Amino acid sequence: MTASWTDNQKNMMLFSGRAHPELAEQVAKELDVHVTPQTARDFANGEIFVRFEESVRGSDAFVLQSFPAPLNQWLMEQLIMIDALKRGSAKRITAVLPFYPYARQDKKHRGREPISARLVADLLKTAGADRIITVDLHTDQIQGFFDGPVDHMHAQLQLAEYVRTNYSLEHITVVSPDSGRVRVAEKWADSLGGSPLAFIHKTRDPLVPNQVKSNRVVGDVEGRTCILIDDMIDTGGTIAGAVKVLKEAGAGDVVIAATHGVLSDPAAERLANCGAKEVVVTNTLPISEDKKFAQLTVLSIAPLLARTIREVFENGSVTGLFNGNA
Repeated sequence: MTASWTDNQKNMMLFSGRAHPELAEQVAKELDVHVTPQTARDFANGEIFVRFEESVRGSDAFVLQSFPAPLNQWLMEQLIMIDALKRGSAKRITAVLPFYPYARQDKKHRGREPISARLVADLLKTAGADRIITVDLHTDQIQGFFDGPVDHMHAQLQLAEYVRTNYSLEHITVVSPDSGRVRVAEKWADSLGGSPLAFIHKTRDPLVPNQVKSNRVVGDVEGRTCILIDDMIDTGGTIAGAVKVLKEAGAGDVVIAATHGVLSDPAAERLANCGAKEVVVTNTLPISEDKKFAQLTVLSIAPLLARTIREVFENGSVTGLFNGNA
């Protein structure tokens, strides 16, 4: 009697929520796979239904979801997709979150406040996620909230390469919008050939969200091209205030470089009129036409996500993507 052997090779499957299907299609193209077809719909009361149209048994599943508004709906959709994969006997489930939701609530500033970034990690784990891939967390400590591997990728290499290609490095100063991001600014400065650093000294009212009072520049920016870096731009108040302070300090061109373009109202108007020469972001979040303005440049994060997914699938080195600096 001849034994029949089952083909037991690993099978990569890519799944996409409805928040940012364009990014999922770009990632699929980079990986030379297709986004697994699914039925996804909302009931009249807002409940979400998801069903995959192909067998997922034994697959290495990657569930990509981004988090524009309404953020809570998309978070629930990703959790439901992960649960469906777990119950469909997927072998390993990796949640791909280009933008990690609730990352700004990573610690308690005062009593009786939540640590929502930890809650999101717990929800993903409970739903069935074995691993997380994400890009430029608001703070590195969020990696420790998830009980499993977290591949924390950085868009800095891509953004810095854009700056290097389009601006002369001779008169560049890297500027951090606050003292908390100086270490990130140092990495930027190294990647731009050892450019000098500056940072904005600012104060924030803990009782008023999304409002910052920028004070003064620490460092030499006079006559220099300033690369103003941040992880995300939400309403644009902080970064627009920083541009104003830099201009008052005699800076030349100011180029804003950030990973996540949340761009909640009135960000587009603020950034268009703040005096910045260019605003460079990636497409970790979808940027609709009403959020676009003349100075905005959007780079695709898909190549970085695809390379990361490939390394995870093939049990390679994700750290190797950053020359050992991740």
